[in-house]
Amino acid sequence: MISAEKIPNNVNLSSNKRLQRALEHWQPKYIQWWRDMGPQGFQDYHQVYVRTAVSVDPSGWAHFEYVKLPEYRWGIFLADPIPDRRIGFGDFFGQPVWHEVPGEFRNQLRRLIVTQGDTEPASVEQQRWLGHRCPSLYDLRNLFQVNVEEGRHLWAMVYLLHSYFGRDGRDEAEELLDRQSGNRDKPRILEAFNEPIDNWLDFFMFTMFTDRDGKSQLMSLSESSLDPLSRTTRFMLTEEAHHMFVGETGVSRILQRTCELMREAGFSEDVRKVGGIDIPTIQKHLNQWFSLSLDLHGGEVSSNAASYFANGLKGRAKEDTFDEHVVKDACYRMEFFEDGRPATRDVLMRNAMNEVLRDWYVGDCAAGVERWNRILEHAGVSERLRLPDRKFNRHIGMYSGFHFDPNGVPMSKEQWEKRRNEWLPCAADSEYLLSIMAEPVYQPGRFANYIAPPRRGINQKPVDFEYVRTEQ
Repeated sequence: MISAEKIPNNVNLSSNKRLQRALEHWQPKYIQWWRDMGPQGFQDYHQVYVRTAVSVDPSGWAHFEYVKLPEYRWGIFLADPIPDRRIGFGDFFGQPVWHEVPGEFRNQLRRLIVTQGDTEPASVEQQRWLGHRCPSLYDLRNLFQVNVEEGRHLWAMVYLLHSYFGRDGRDEAEELLDRQSGNRDKPRILEAFNEPIDNWLDFFMFTMFTDRDGKSQLMSLSESSLDPLSRTTRFMLTEEAHHMFVGETGVSRILQRTCELMREAGFSEDVRKVGGIDIPTIQKHLNQWFSLSLDLHGGEVSSNAASYFANGLKGRAKEDTFDEHVVKDACYRMEFFEDGRPATRDVLMRNAMNEVLRDWYVGDCAAGVERWNRILEHAGVSERLRLPDRKFNRHIGMYSGFHFDPNGVPMSKEQWEKRRNEWLPCAADSEYLLSIMAEPVYQPGRFANYIAPPRRGINQKPVDFEYVRTEQ
């Protein structure tokens, strides 16, 4: 159960006084970062109905209560150990998992943990102003739930850095608070986490697509031979599911309301004229965040990915569903782009691990888009949303530096510049979205014109529950 210590945990922190002191030294810096870079305007006078992990068992990971955001119980929680757990892939397949960091893999593991850890505060920074444009108290509460859980995930990675990487780990933990999303001098490590998120359509697409990449990366790290890393990320996945729920249902509710407004106008009016979000604009934001999130998986052919797999550091999502776990000589059929034309050839599977993970990710995204399309179909709307081709708008990997339309057809730079605003959000789209989100909705049970209410509230509470309340 939850610890009464200054830092809630289930890792027996009090038994390691050096580690406890180090984390307690880091804690005030974290709280200052949260106040400076977390949700702006909602720190001291608002209480939020949030879910807090008090233990890792099913009855304890979701404890609901009102808290002020800076007083949220960020803790360190590891999933319960699996008895006699064995390494599930790579060159050490079948050997006992590691409880300490092998010296030869120290730098690689630190790099993986830092990169994962850097994404957590980055998303909080990206979303810090959204509360002032919220479509409802229900959505405001969901935003803050995502924010505090990203903060807790940062704590989980900082615990690993402090516990297993000595002075280097402590220095990296400090750097995680020094970098800043969008900062030209010290940006976040991965480019998608430097993109602005200043409207709620961006936020919903981010939590749908970029948090789904987070899910795929955490699933891979949960296979790790370093057992503390595996146990940490397995518990993080429990919370990550809610972030994707927020994104998928948020877009679903926008689509539902768009269909309602179109029907009310007799399908003869531009839905923007009645304050809705048109389907082409939704498609543009889908294109942007899906392509940015594809880049997060890395290059299609990667010696680093091969090394991570061979050394047992990062496996495939749902590794136990594969028939063969060493894959030393297995190949992956991959499409290349050479001399302006597609070409297909075999690549060693280990070198294609990023693409294998991207396969899983694309399939998971496609299922979500299909659920969105059922809303359009049910409403009698002929338009459909779709994932763009993997080559579209890529800035990492073999397709970076080239231009493709959403169908994957190559095009010149001049053609791309002429037509990019057809496929990606432009200044006029952002201006319109900000105009319909200019007035936040803070009354319980009320929703902005562009989004439908959810089917049900949080934790069996009614939709019109006061999810965020102001202290009197």
